[in-house]
Amino acid sequence: MEFNLKKIIKALLFSTSEAVSIKDIQKVVQRYHAQAAAERQPDLLEAAGEPTLAPVTPPVQEVIQDIIDQVPTLLTATQIREAVDALEAEMRDANDACRILQGPEGFRLVISPAYADWVRLLRGEPRPQRLSPASLETLSIVAYRQPVTRSEMEAIRGVSVDSALNRLLELELVAVTGRADLPGRPIQYGTTDKFLDFTGLRSLGELPASDVLSPAQISEWITRATTPVAVGDSEVGLPLEDQSSAAIATEPPPDEEKPAE
Repeated sequence: MEFNLKKIIKALLFSTSEAVSIKDIQKVVQRYHAQAAAERQPDLLEAAGEPTLAPVTPPVQEVIQDIIDQVPTLLTATQIREAVDALEAEMRDANDACRILQGPEGFRLVISPAYADWVRLLRGEPRPQRLSPASLETLSIVAYRQPVTRSEMEAIRGVSVDSALNRLLELELVAVTGRADLPGRPIQYGTTDKFLDFTGLRSLGELPASDVLSPAQISEWITRATTPVAVGDSEVGLPLEDQSSAAIATEPPPDEEKPAE
């Protein structure tokens, strides 16, 4: 039997519904060698003439030694990622019913979107609802601006975000991360690990870069939007002569001279 890292990873993913991390795969390899060493120990004791506690099974080194030698004592994270990427590409090219989802907690085997409806019908589950445009816009703001306050979201969108934000909190795509060091200590929000699974990202660093506005430009825009500006008559187009006549009209009348007694 030839050592095939891709098939071993696929078997590990099939065996559990939980995420399998790189460290989990490395531990499996270490346990494999530890178990092989423990099985060889009685043979080594018998060869040295030392008594063993249990009867020794005849060695089958010519059958399993080749396999043991093929398994590396330590798999690097790069080797595992390359194997997962190659396995995922093979499954995609073959239009397999499964896909590998790479999240922050590790790798997970999931159903391909093309066959998700069949699994949903088997379980009797309702069709998942799509996020509304308002929820998507609010989620995008949180993802790129986190930690972000409610007032900052509303300054960017220009409307209230109460309904959209509550929906995102309900779906656990957004969570409270703390309070801002601002007057009133407003609550700040950020994305969750479930958001990464929802978008198929391994980290926030994989978010596509925005080529419209830089973070500094957005911050300056939010500051201007949330800071009240005093507007005078000249800013609204009131002529200067109207200003002078208006000022005269608002001046109190002078005291009338009283007749001499």
